[in-house]
Amino acid sequence: MATYVISDIHGEYDMFLELLAKIRLKETDTLYILGDILDRGPHPIQVLLKLMEMPNAIPLVGNHELMALECLEFLCKEITEQSIAEMDSRMAGNLFSWQRNGSRTTIEEFRKLDREMQQEVLEYVKEFLLYEELTVSGKSFLLVHAGLGNYAPEKEIGDYSLRELVWNRADYETQYFEDVFVVTGHTPTRAITGNPKPGYIYRKNLHIAIDCGACFPGGRLAAICLDTGEEFYSTANNRK
Repeated sequence: MATYVISDIHGEYDMFLELLAKIRLKETDTLYILGDILDRGPHPIQVLLKLMEMPNAIPLVGNHELMALECLEFLCKEITEQSIAEMDSRMAGNLFSWQRNGSRTTIEEFRKLDREMQQEVLEYVKEFLLYEELTVSGKSFLLVHAGLGNYAPEKEIGDYSLRELVWNRADYETQYFEDVFVVTGHTPTRAITGNPKPGYIYRKNLHIAIDCGACFPGGRLAAICLDTGEEFYSTANNRK
């Protein structure tokens, strides 16, 4: 029984399958996905459907799932005078923001599903965890998509807002806890200032950042085994 963590798959279905083969995931193992399964890459819904078949996969919500949920539910509505009236400036802004953040592939694959499966996908995403606290091999871990925005040492995890957990980037220069490793995605490790190995898992001040930019040129999908600390990587993305 081992515990693995992956983040920011962003529709890279082939990379995901490659990584599953590399870690040799067993039915007795547990796989956490730290959000941002959707958008940008070519097959986000295909990744979701795969995860729905995996009882040992536990997804957490990322900012891309939040954007997708509200927008897809709106787009699924029958076009009526009422639904048109509900297209207020806030929803228009949400749709525009999601479009700028790579919604096209998610919408294209979602539209190919029948209505029943569309609803199953939406209900599945609604059940994603916000964070997870674990003890593995005597070590404590906090799993969360982005980090602890507006961090303060006196705040409990339940005091953080949704935005602080899924949008605000982690501060890798600050050690949040004395003995808890904070495992995050959201920030591609190539974008972390001072990272000696851009594009690979980054560790500092009990942070473990695992978004290795799978959907970007030269990026890869990464996994970490919490039991051993071993790192696994897909082949780098060769798209330009």
